[in-house]
Amino acid sequence: MIKGTYFCIDAHTCGNPVRLVTSGHPQLRGHSMSEKRLDFIERFDWIRQALMFEPRGHAMMSGAFLYPPCNEGADASILFIETSGCLPMCGHGTIGTVTAALEQGLLQPAVPGTLVLDVPAGQLVVTYQQQGEKVSQVQIRNVSSYLAIRDAEVDVPGLGRIRFDVAYGGNFYAIVELQPNFPGLEHWTAAEVLRYSPLLRALAAEAYPCVHPLDPSICGISHVQWTGMPKSAGSDAANAVFYGDGAIDRSPCGTGTSARMAQLVARGKLAVGDTFVHESIIGSQFVGKVEAKTMLGSTEAIIPSIAGWARVIGFNQILVDDADPYAFGFEVR
Repeated sequence: MIKGTYFCIDAHTCGNPVRLVTSGHPQLRGHSMSEKRLDFIERFDWIRQALMFEPRGHAMMSGAFLYPPCNEGADASILFIETSGCLPMCGHGTIGTVTAALEQGLLQPAVPGTLVLDVPAGQLVVTYQQQGEKVSQVQIRNVSSYLAIRDAEVDVPGLGRIRFDVAYGGNFYAIVELQPNFPGLEHWTAAEVLRYSPLLRALAAEAYPCVHPLDPSICGISHVQWTGMPKSAGSDAANAVFYGDGAIDRSPCGTGTSARMAQLVARGKLAVGDTFVHESIIGSQFVGKVEAKTMLGSTEAIIPSIAGWARVIGFNQILVDDADPYAFGFEVR
């Protein structure tokens, strides 16, 4: 018996995968994308697991479903899926989804060059540049982002005392800067990022619970961002973001860049109007900008934007069969 058939457009955003699922959308309960996200997690998470994990995916796999808009004036909604779960927001996922959907005629903006998108974390305004049939750049005006916790500390086995800030840019990040027990990302291998990140995240999440000021369903430190000196010309800083159980973001990470800018603004190192070119572990770049200051309830925050590019790399049809012992995916840790 076939459990499901899913047609997908595969793309990557600055090196990190984005799988836009174009069929097999489950009917979700709820009025907002936040409510629909929770319904998907409760009733349909097996779809995420089947499409993101091995043997149909891998540790870095990230994807999305397009849905009709939830709010008047929006063009569409996005539900994000990846190995780490069903995220409130995904920056590289938005860039890849918009690129693939526009190039394949799946999105028809009411205003050419601009999209308004409902996501679980809120609403995005997206602008894009198109040359012929190809989308060359996508810029996201992201959800309000803020520094949640300053100067947190935990003892990481094998590493020692680590100081970090916690910031929100659509997801909560533990952001680690240069210090005695961390020499900077440029001095670490990917293996070291993978070794220490889950330890730090587990300790940080337990010691420093985080809850979004307006949406309690968005909670907990889910990502770790290690920082360092850039290698590519024009970059202001480099980072490696750990997510899931064994993934390093190959892109500079959109929500991570938003969180980093919010942290830097709160610490007086960036101001409104400043740009921030963020570099990934493979040298690809996002161009961030501090668009404005705002309030998130009673919390001081910023409105960040992130610009990047994506490329469509293939089309596939995925079968999920109950008779397959690995129908719903696995991960080797």
